[in-house]
Amino acid sequence: MKITIVSKGIRTNEVYFSSDFGEGKGIWCGGAPALPGEGREAEFELPALLMRWVDIMPAPAADGSGIRMDGEHIVLTGILENIEEDGTACLKLGSNLIMFECLGEPMALGGQVELRTRELMIYPVNL
Repeated sequence: MKITIVSKGIRTNEVYFSSDFGEGKGIWCGGAPALPGEGREAEFELPALLMRWVDIMPAPAADGSGIRMDGEHIVLTGILENIEEDGTACLKLGSNLIMFECLGEPMALGGQVELRTRELMIYPVNL
């Protein structure tokens, strides 16, 4: 996903970013620091174990894919692409896939969901 670094956060390696899907914040996990104004190709990882029907909720399809901040939470809205038996799951945000782990009652695949997390790890992609 193409992101632009907007500013540095108060935590170590924390950055605020913007993208075609909206704005958010995360921890930059690249070797070289990300600088404000810099455009980067990046992948996201959600390190926290998420609970279905608590952290992951159905969302109206009209909302479309997106990234936004809600207080200290980062909210990702996209299509719930897959959930494996071990809880490994995949959220589709436009043409981008975001991997995460979850537990809880089953959810229908292929529907629009809103995923709320406090932690987002950002890794640079070397093209």
